[in-house]
Amino acid sequence: MHPEEIKKLIKQHIECDHIEVHGEDLRHYEALVVSAAFNGMMKIKRHRLIYQALGDHMAADIHALSIKAMTPEEHQSLNP
Repeated sequence: MHPEEIKKLIKQHIECDHIEVHGEDLRHYEALVVSAAFNGMMKIKRHRLIYQALGDHMAADIHALSIKAMTPEEHQSLNP
C-alpha cells in the first residue's frame, strides 16, 4: 500500500492539520498525524482513531505502523 493511500484514508476519517506518512518498503510505515480531534484524548485513544480509519488495511496491507498522534499545540511546541 502506498503511503499516499494511507494518508488519504486517515484524512477521510480525521480532520488533520498536518499529516505525514512514510513507508519505504510499502509494508512498514511511520505516520505523524496532527489534529485538534486529539484534544483531551490519551495516546491509546488517538491511536485507536487512526486504526479505525485504516480499518481492514491494518490486517491485510500494513505490517507495522509507528504513530505519532499530536494536537496542534503539541506539534507546535516541538517545532517552534
